[in-house]
Amino acid sequence: MKHTDLIIIGGGPIGIACGLEAKKKGLDYLILEKGPIVNSLFNYPINMQFFSSSEKLEIDNIPFISKEAKPKRNEALEYYRRIVTSNNLNINLFETVQDVTKADTNFTIITNKQKYVATYVIVATGFYDLPNTIDVPGEHLPKVSHYYKDPHFYAKQKVAVIGASNSAVDAALECYRKGAEVTMIVRGPEIGRRVKYWVKPDIENRIAEGSIKAFYNALVNEILDDAIVIDTPNGKVSIDNDYVLALTGYKPNFEFLRKIGIELSKDEKLYPQYDDNTMETNIENLYLAGVICGGMDTHVWFIENSRVHATTILASITEKQKQKLA
Repeated sequence: MKHTDLIIIGGGPIGIACGLEAKKKGLDYLILEKGPIVNSLFNYPINMQFFSSSEKLEIDNIPFISKEAKPKRNEALEYYRRIVTSNNLNINLFETVQDVTKADTNFTIITNKQKYVATYVIVATGFYDLPNTIDVPGEHLPKVSHYYKDPHFYAKQKVAVIGASNSAVDAALECYRKGAEVTMIVRGPEIGRRVKYWVKPDIENRIAEGSIKAFYNALVNEILDDAIVIDTPNGKVSIDNDYVLALTGYKPNFEFLRKIGIELSKDEKLYPQYDDNTMETNIENLYLAGVICGGMDTHVWFIENSRVHATTILASITEKQKQKLA
């Protein structure tokens, strides 16, 4: 097994930023990504538009030029892909990390393809792969999905959208405009307050005029082959249904963090332990970067405020290497 200075787990924007910084520092590094480049962004809805402006999505001061102030998914894919290819970053795609163990001063990283040995490890795996389930009968029916891609599929279908966040609102509006009969099921009393400001009036007006039906303070009771049963303040309601989009958010892979020894807070937030000044976890030389740092609070960290993690971590690693040589 070849020894590597640094293994970066996750090839999203923050993992790429860490790779760029490691290259500048002259480290022997490798990024391991279980899917394509920026896998999470690739799996976003086809027409998704970011809340952030293009300059706030930039990494390493590389300009991100987009047609609009708020770039769309396809522009982001092009931007990050070009960074990887033009900088010839050392990245292995479609390779899944299964375990990380430490013995003495080295880590052994086991993937679905091979083993690696490294002095330092950065976990930058995001949170988009594990949906928050609603845990009701029928959730695992083929007609239920926790991911939304393209509204064309739902034309002339009866679609229930569970949730009131950006992803749920975007799906509801797009499906409605492609000819779906859309019903939103919202746990709280209103559409989410963090919904994109230019989209929120649109969804509220469509609901007010009756183009999209919405049940507030409601929970799904059961999903059937041809219907969905909802608990509402006025009792149970059953509506005809062809497809369910359960867009109730996502969470980091906490089991993986626990498996490799990272300590999590004892409350429901499950914050991973790390040093704010270095991003180093309770395991020496193992670092966290990006949205995974927020535990269940996945809205706290995002590209524009966590890209600094790359420089913070590599500064720590560089200082440690200097101390070794001293």
